[in-house]
Amino acid sequence: MTEPLAVIVEDDAKLADIFSSAVQAAGFVTVVAENGRIALELLQSQTPVLIVLDLHLPDISGGEVLAFIQQTEHLQKAIVMLATADAWLAESLRADVDFVLMKPISFTQLRDLTGRLRPFTAT
Repeated sequence: MTEPLAVIVEDDAKLADIFSSAVQAAGFVTVVAENGRIALELLQSQTPVLIVLDLHLPDISGGEVLAFIQQTEHLQKAIVMLATADAWLAESLRADVDFVLMKPISFTQLRDLTGRLRPFTAT
């Protein structure tokens, strides 16, 4: 069985590395997109089972990336986790995603959560 794909959309390089390492430790293969434009390009050609999405991104917002995910057929089954420090915005989008993670998010928190999800991502 191949490891499922997770896309990490995070513009802070340090956080992207932590998120990627945590998700890999839970058994996923990860690809990092450091801005919204790269995320859209990546999501057009990839079918991840998990997307960890920062809302505040340079160039194209996380909200626009989320709208793309919702409108794209091959992404409909992806588990979407918002990662943000903006409580108001997170609450306004809570119904549109599977999980809302409030920053700061630790390696252990993300690893444990994605590890619990791993059995549900088998293809």
